[in-house]
Parts: sequence; C-alpha cells; structure tokens
Amino acid sequence: MNVLFFTSWYPTRSHSYSGVFVREHAKAAREAGHQVVVMHLAGPRSHPDDGMWTMEEELDPSLSEGIEAHHVHHRRYRLRGTSYPLYLLSAINAYRRVRDGGFRPDVLHAHVYGAGVPAALIGNRTGLPVVLTEHFSGFPLRTLNRIEVRKARFACEHAARVLPVSAFLREAIRSYGIDVPFEVVPNVVDTSLFFPPSMGRKHGPEPRLIFVGNLEPMEYKGFPTLLRALAHLGERRRDWRLDVFGGGPELERYEKYATAHDLRERVSFHGSRPKQVVAETMRAADLFVLPSRVETFGTAIAEALASGLPVVSTTVGAIPELVDATRGLLVPPDDATALADALDKALESIDSFDRRAIAEAARDRYSSNEVGRRLSQIYESVLAERRG
Repeated sequence: MNVLFFTSWYPTRSHSYSGVFVREHAKAAREAGHQVVVMHLAGPRSHPDDGMWTMEEELDPSLSEGIEAHHVHHRRYRLRGTSYPLYLLSAINAYRRVRDGGFRPDVLHAHVYGAGVPAALIGNRTGLPVVLTEHFSGFPLRTLNRIEVRKARFACEHAARVLPVSAFLREAIRSYGIDVPFEVVPNVVDTSLFFPPSMGRKHGPEPRLIFVGNLEPMEYKGFPTLLRALAHLGERRRDWRLDVFGGGPELERYEKYATAHDLRERVSFHGSRPKQVVAETMRAADLFVLPSRVETFGTAIAEALASGLPVVSTTVGAIPELVDATRGLLVPPDDATALADALDKALESIDSFDRRAIAEAARDRYSSNEVGRRLSQIYESVLAERRG
C-alpha cells in the first residue's frame, strides 16, 4: 500500500540528526513492502524568491537513504497569528501536489501531534485513515500550554490509532486527558549497523565505556552527573576509558570540567560522528552509560543493546522498559554517587552479562523487520476499519 508520512522533524543538510527516528520508521515501512513518501513540514523560511509556500525534494542520498522526501516551507510573516494557518495551508497544498504527481496514499502516517493536525484535516476531508506516532518529551515534562494541548487532543482524537514509542509516553499523553486507541510501537534500531562483535569482545587492560547523547544546556542526557560520577570512580579505580559521542553548545564547558578534574586522560570527546563510527565503537566497547533525566524511548540505549552492550542508566521514563537486570543496572537520576557505584559494580561483573543474548533480545524488539511488521498490521487494521 501507499503510505504518506507527515513529520515536523526530519534530517536536513543543516540538522542531519534531526528526526532520524522518523526516517527509520519510513525505512521500516518500505522494507515491509509499502511505497513511502515523506512530507517534512519544516516550518517558516524567509527567502525573497519564496511564494506563500515551497516544496523541495531531498536529493542528497546520504539524507534520503532511498526514501522519497520533500521539505515543505511556508513564508515567514511578522504579522502575529499568520504562521500556523500558513503551516496548515502549506501541508494541504503539498499533499495535493504529491497526489497530483501520481502518489495516491492509502494511509496517512504522522509523527508528532504538530504534524498530526494537518494529517487529520486531510484525513477528514479525503476519508483516508490517519496513524499518529508520538515521540514528544513535552508530554512527560508537562510543557504543553493550553493551545498545544488542544492541537494534541485534536490530532489524537482524529487518528485511527496513536502509536507512542513507549508505555511511559502513552501514560504521559493520557495524563492530559487524552484517552484514545493506543498501541505502543518502539523506535527502530538499524541492526545492519548495530550488532555485536562476531567473535565476542575480548577485554583489553582497560574496559571501554561509551556515552552517546547531545550536550545541550537542558542537560536531559545527564552528562554533568556522569562527569561527577567519573570523578568519584577515578578515586577508586583507573582501569577504564570513556568515549563521548555528541555535540552541542556545552561541549567546550564539559571538556574544561574534565581537564579540571583530572579526567582528560581517560575521557575522549569525539563530537557528533556518523552512526557507522558510533556502531563500530560500540562493538569495541564493554559498557554503555547514559544517565538521562528524561527519555520517551532511548534510541541510543536500544542501539547499545543491539550491539550486545550492558547498560548503566537511570530509572526515568521509558528506560526500565528497555533495561532489566540481565541487561544492566539502573540508578536514580542526578545521583552521581549511585552512578559511580553502579559503574564500579558493572565493571567488576562485566563478564556476567551475556552480550549475545542482549543483542538478540534487542533485535527481536527493535529491528526494522519487527517494527515494519507491526506497522503493516496497524495499516491493514485501520484500512479494514475504515472500509467497514
């Protein structure tokens, strides 16, 4: 069948990591046998040659990864109250252009409620069923204002099925009084990239730890807590190394902290690197650590598990849905002492974790094949309901 994705988040030249999880869902649907087109509702843009709206196809193969994708912009106006109507208008006109170009969707699949609103409007007009995948951390963080709650409720209540990426996020959405047909469908892990070493990992003289996450002022990934925990850990043992993957405005500040606390010899900052590099480093590592303060899913954790890595993380959000006692250790957030204790314990018992079993369990839950199968079942179900 033909599936048209609507999303406000998607990789672009300037933000190559934005919305990667949406592209992975699109790839999973394609690999399940569906024809997929993505409409990235990218928001306002000021350009002298722009009309009311523009639509540009993504031609960079490193960004499209075989998925036909279009970036849709609308004109930026200073007049208050014009942006959102133009956003909706651009989405509706882009849908018409895709349809007139020969792609006739059977299902509209929106990602995040903001893109779910125009998808719902189009679905109401055309009779096409709408599926809404939700990722937004604003639900558990309680950051939605009254207008955003109205948008979220409209998108959810006009969707045939709402697919939060975790049970935790489902309950956070329900806390806003939105109770609709839910089905949890996780994010995808590219298991062609993230898999355990074929011959098993042979430990070197110093176990290798890896952290993957953005280094931003909001500190959602808990990196300051990790640095404090490593300072404590360094007082007990010095037989470890940490590779840090992730960029952001706080990178320089964290590098200075590491230097000031005698950590630079054992902590290497790599910035943002391609997923292939991260995957190779995971295969060579012994332990993954991510002391998050909020997680609606935890894609980096799922990728580490698919690489066969045990995980040290926190008890927040969806993380307990991914990590149990056979896959790692969990501690309270923002607790550097507890985190240092867990790292010490995990390093001491690193050989007790079955890397092959960890990877197999992750592949069974998060692989493109499994998520694509789940999406196919949902598409077929909502189509059958609509025909009925």
